[in-house]
Amino acid sequence: MDQAGTLRSMQSGATAQKTSPLPATRVLSITSGKGGVGKTAVAANIAVLLARMDKRVLILDADLGLANIDVVFGLAPSHNLNHFFAGDCSLKEILVEGPLGIRILPAGSGVQRFTRLDSEQKLRLLEALDAMHNDFDFVLIDTEAGISENVTYFTTAAQEILVVTTPEPTAITDAYALMKLLSNQYHEKRFNLIVNFIKSEEEALDVYRKLTMVANRYLDISIDYMGSIPSDRLMVEAIRKQQVMVQLYPESKTSAAFEALARSMLQEPKTIEAKGSIQFFWKRLLDFGNRG
Repeated sequence: MDQAGTLRSMQSGATAQKTSPLPATRVLSITSGKGGVGKTAVAANIAVLLARMDKRVLILDADLGLANIDVVFGLAPSHNLNHFFAGDCSLKEILVEGPLGIRILPAGSGVQRFTRLDSEQKLRLLEALDAMHNDFDFVLIDTEAGISENVTYFTTAAQEILVVTTPEPTAITDAYALMKLLSNQYHEKRFNLIVNFIKSEEEALDVYRKLTMVANRYLDISIDYMGSIPSDRLMVEAIRKQQVMVQLYPESKTSAAFEALARSMLQEPKTIEAKGSIQFFWKRLLDFGNRG
């Protein structure tokens, strides 16, 4: 093959890698700029619904100082990610099982030591998760709120970013601040928006319009509207009973809204690009692209 042919072949291979379909495992970061917006409830309810749809789901509790996914499901794990980072357990040894076969990697509470992971700890987690790439269809990362280093690490390591906010002005402002940081410093360009605790769908769309208007003016990003969750006093009751809403009150409007979100997540994007070495399951993503 001549040099020009070789170059064309290399270019064709690079294009195939960029436009190849998603691998079997999809990693989604569920994050927020502000606490108290219901981010963990979104993660837990969507996980249960995906499991009902015969998807293999892993939840990674990435709030390493104030864990709560295990509390939402009424679990009492004997080991957590703190033990993994300390070198006491493997990742598979701390896995616990939730409802419908959901697997959970619980975080610890009240231990400040791991609230800021160093480079070695991040690499260990990346490699340990990559070894589990055949085990799950969806990995949902429930981050802590805010813009800490752990939030930016877990969010940029995910393939897709789901930002949860509410109609409160402070929540909207903090959601924008999070997307601005991820765009300016980490070159993230695509975000998905979920608006929680709404009184009407028009209220949710108004939040979306405000964020897209400011983002279009000041940032080079795209925000896709995924849907909304109505405000519901039964959500507090479900949390108190340590059960998820879609199991405790499956006929409620809130459960229907969660189901619509879960079904929208099943509609895979046509393409996805590997962000680089700091991405969960990045090796498999690249392998899949090379086969494409």
